[in-house]
Amino acid sequence: MDYLAGLNPSQRSAVEQTEGPVMIVAGAGSGKTRVITYRVAHLIQKGVDPFNILVLTFTNKAAKEMRERIMKVVGQEAKNIWMGTFHSVFARILRVEAELIGYPKNFTIYDTDDTKSLIRAIIKEMNLDDKLYNANHVYGRISSAKNNLISPQEYNKNEAIMAEDISNGRGQLGQIYMTYAQRCYRAGAMDFDDLLFKTNVLLNKFPDVLHKYQHQFKYLMVDEYQDTNFSQYLIVKRLAAVNENICVVGDDAQSIYAFRGANIQNILNFQKDYPDVRVFKLEQNYRSTKMIVNAANSIIEKNQNQLEKNVFSENEDGEKIKVARAFSDNEEGKIVAEAISQEKALKGLQYKDFAILYRTNAQSRAMEEALRKLGVPYKLYGGTSFYQRKEIKDLIAYFRLTFNPNDEEALKRVINYPRRGIGDTTIEKIMVAADQQQYRLWDVVANAQMFLDGRSATAVGNFALMIQSFQAAAKTASAFDVAMHIAQHSGILKDLYEDKSVEGLSRYENIQELLNGIKEFSEREDLEEKGLDIFMQDIALLTNDDNDKDPNADTVSLMTIHSSKGLEFPAVFIVGLEENLFPSQLSLNSRSELEEERRLFYVAVTRAEKKLHLSYATSRYRWGTLNNCEPSRFLDELNPACLELDFHSKTAANMYTDGGFQSERVAWKQRETDTFSKPKPKMVKTTSILPKAHVPTQGFAPSDTSRLQVGMQVEHERFGFGKVVNLEGNKPDVKATIFFKELGQKQLLLKFAKLRIVE
Repeated sequence: MDYLAGLNPSQRSAVEQTEGPVMIVAGAGSGKTRVITYRVAHLIQKGVDPFNILVLTFTNKAAKEMRERIMKVVGQEAKNIWMGTFHSVFARILRVEAELIGYPKNFTIYDTDDTKSLIRAIIKEMNLDDKLYNANHVYGRISSAKNNLISPQEYNKNEAIMAEDISNGRGQLGQIYMTYAQRCYRAGAMDFDDLLFKTNVLLNKFPDVLHKYQHQFKYLMVDEYQDTNFSQYLIVKRLAAVNENICVVGDDAQSIYAFRGANIQNILNFQKDYPDVRVFKLEQNYRSTKMIVNAANSIIEKNQNQLEKNVFSENEDGEKIKVARAFSDNEEGKIVAEAISQEKALKGLQYKDFAILYRTNAQSRAMEEALRKLGVPYKLYGGTSFYQRKEIKDLIAYFRLTFNPNDEEALKRVINYPRRGIGDTTIEKIMVAADQQQYRLWDVVANAQMFLDGRSATAVGNFALMIQSFQAAAKTASAFDVAMHIAQHSGILKDLYEDKSVEGLSRYENIQELLNGIKEFSEREDLEEKGLDIFMQDIALLTNDDNDKDPNADTVSLMTIHSSKGLEFPAVFIVGLEENLFPSQLSLNSRSELEEERRLFYVAVTRAEKKLHLSYATSRYRWGTLNNCEPSRFLDELNPACLELDFHSKTAANMYTDGGFQSERVAWKQRETDTFSKPKPKMVKTTSILPKAHVPTQGFAPSDTSRLQVGMQVEHERFGFGKVVNLEGNKPDVKATIFFKELGQKQLLLKFAKLRIVE
């Protein structure tokens, strides 16, 4: 029981409460992973069979880390726990039960590229405008429907949904969804959302299957419960219905995935779902300094919809949070790059100790340019993962066809790669024949002589024979031997080897790396099943956090805040703290959207261990137009006693000499107090560091600005009263330069400005 000795009282109580419904509210940096792993280990130590424990995570990385920690306590028994991501665990169940819902056990899992490719093909076949019916939008609509358990049939019967589509000019969305579902079924394929959707169908339609898994999984644990969607919520609720030994772990303050369908109400309402729940709060932050924790608390306390907790730190007080203002995004990049170079030299840090976080991927450009100029090495997260590279997807498509010849996306991808004389016309004939005869594409390909003639029939017939030879090899050979056989006899290795360009060599090396990975997989001793089909399932279910990243590489990390969740760094730079960028302009329509943006800022701040830098620019290019920017409201919401203006570089110092920001600096300095005289200081209520928000005139309504003239007085909802000093440009892109009494001069695009002309 030594493993319990290292836990604080709250952690230990959560670990030892093994029976009944439990909710663990885990603040940032509070040792959540330790509690989950020790709780599972404690169950096994008490005699619970590992096969009866189900642990659901959101990344393979988290599951792997937890299993390794559990193994240190209980040994090899940890291998028998059902542990993994929602998608990987329920894909495993569907492999066993798929035939009940009409799917083969060896169904293909379509990734996002496969899904969008099929959607684009359907849009083209239906002769729809691919700009109006953008594949990304259609995919998002279908994904949202599935996550809310709305089938294609229900979608097309729902008057409200159809009315919304028609009003948006996309009245055919329901038909696209229906056709997409039919094509996936015909191809024996499920997309990521189907893995949850079909699991719900399975548990709903087959009570005996539900009964089987309810009694197998006597103990359920769900990590990051605040990120679950409706589909995940329902699966967990059904599986836990018999024993109710369910433990959910999460932090409502870190719920930032509403755009993916995550529903924060799942964690907020858990106590309503299970009235006898035991709630444990992990409130001690072991990651960050007191200064950073205090600042984070001052942010999140502004949210109304949250679970009450008091996060504190017993670490050192730490340095104040530095805030920098730049004239432009390029200047901001320069300030950040210089600060990293200086802190590395002065504080003895490594480049990998630094992270730059931003709201949108587009912001990385200015940061990358500045880092390159100073010779600072960096790693951009969110780029193309290894398994998304073309040559890798090509070879994997052959693997997929070998185990599921009905996989139409894989077939279309490689039927003429490498080139074998099967042109677009022949492929079109195959698709027409399949539609007319209600056959699968493979049925036509495997019987080419019946549907094609001449050289086309021969070429397609030879392709079918090749795939059939791969299928025969897969029945007896190891995963690596099958993969090597396919790579050689498909012609991919030869095609890439003959390309002597730098890019060609890189692609050839990537194929070698894939084969190396399969070799390692086939030699793993911890796996019972080591076939190539199992390897493909594993890589199909990789999450964004599982991409090939070398944790030991000495590089600065650049990523969006969403990508940073779950990570921590000694020094963090949060850039672009400007209104309409962070918080995003798209999130200002409701309190719930704004509160999610605030939670996103909270997540960003709590990534920092020792040092935190914030910055914003007063101007930034968007869509080729230079726009004036105002500081984010989130700067205003931070406890100013935690903040300090950053004079770390000559460039920065020069910027703070102008009169406007000088007054902000003085106001800041006047309000700085010693916040940490007590272990758990209360938040100091202070006045704004930025100009006071304007209260619009009662009945405020924007005027028709087509009659606006220089010299007119206007009112803006937030900027207040001002005078038009210049108008330039042609309709509809007329820009007005307005001098506001409180803020000074601003340039606004009239079609977005919402101005009231003061008569």
